[in-house]
Amino acid sequence: MDTRAIKIWRAGVDAVGGYQATRTALAASDQAPPDQVIAVGKAAGDMARAALDHFGPLPALVVTKDGHAEDVPEDVHVIESSHPVPDSRSLAAGRALRTCVQGMKPGSTLLLLVSGGASSLAEDPVQGKTLADLQALNARLLSEGLDITAMNAERRRISRIKGGGLLAGFSGKSARVLAISDVPGDDLSVIGSGIGAPPHPCEFDCNCQIIASNTIAREAACAAAVTLGLPVLDNSEALHDDLPTLARQIGLRLRDMPRGALVLGGEPTVVLPANPGRGGRNQALALELAREIAGIDGLTVIVGGTDGSDGPTDAAGGVVDGKTWRAEGEKALRAADSGSFLERHDALFTTGPTGTNVMDLLIAVRA
Repeated sequence: MDTRAIKIWRAGVDAVGGYQATRTALAASDQAPPDQVIAVGKAAGDMARAALDHFGPLPALVVTKDGHAEDVPEDVHVIESSHPVPDSRSLAAGRALRTCVQGMKPGSTLLLLVSGGASSLAEDPVQGKTLADLQALNARLLSEGLDITAMNAERRRISRIKGGGLLAGFSGKSARVLAISDVPGDDLSVIGSGIGAPPHPCEFDCNCQIIASNTIAREAACAAAVTLGLPVLDNSEALHDDLPTLARQIGLRLRDMPRGALVLGGEPTVVLPANPGRGGRNQALALELAREIAGIDGLTVIVGGTDGSDGPTDAAGGVVDGKTWRAEGEKALRAADSGSFLERHDALFTTGPTGTNVMDLLIAVRA
């Protein structure tokens, strides 16, 4: 196993950390302290912490995934919620967000910090829709192999706070939205299903900015590869396809790969069986690629979610080489149980929460 692959992956993720990206964006402007800070998404804790370190103590509401708010100041209102499928806490979080925004006074200012994961973490469904409806919708969307743009379009249709709905209740003077993008094209209307998007028409001053993205992460990963003495063979957002197709395409490239580093980003889609096992798309792609490169020496591949979690697991993905594959992997892939296989063979990649979320990174290193 070539540890340079992990170093390159981590360099990419470190470059888009929620704390540093938020702090840098705020330092580059002359914004006065807002009256309210709201942060929602997997990186919400780090983003809110950066804002409070920059401005000093302020009223703040943070909605994030379980275990992602450990360093947030004690006086901040934190709601930990469920991802990737919403639960009752998601509804409580959605109501809290809407109540907070609607309760702001005329002339007030809001700093809204948005990152991926908000689609599940906070929801306030339209009349007639229940938690069971939301859970069924999310379970279906996650299993059908849809890309994030198509998934979030469906989520917006049944939400009162997505697609500009949250800020539609804002009666203050101005809102600033800083977003970490986990979607292709960095479209604010898609990130978190548009929870930070301005309403139409917008009756207040609204400034929106993307402060971290997969592109930035890949560029930092490439710089790290060069520092480690590896030529960069490709840097592209090339992971937007169904998982088996990607595995075949990337496998062909890997088998003929010369010395150097391959840096790819994006978000594969996957169709799940009726009762999937343990793992997410990154673990599944890592195992698929282990099969593709079986027997090849000097080649290491890491595939990981930049937020540190892959699907409903606490692992980011997998790290594989030419010795990882076993015949039992076929059964694991059919059962969507790649995580169990990778753990048994010391190929699971676990980072813990990273404080960011810019889709996935694949790093391949050939010695």
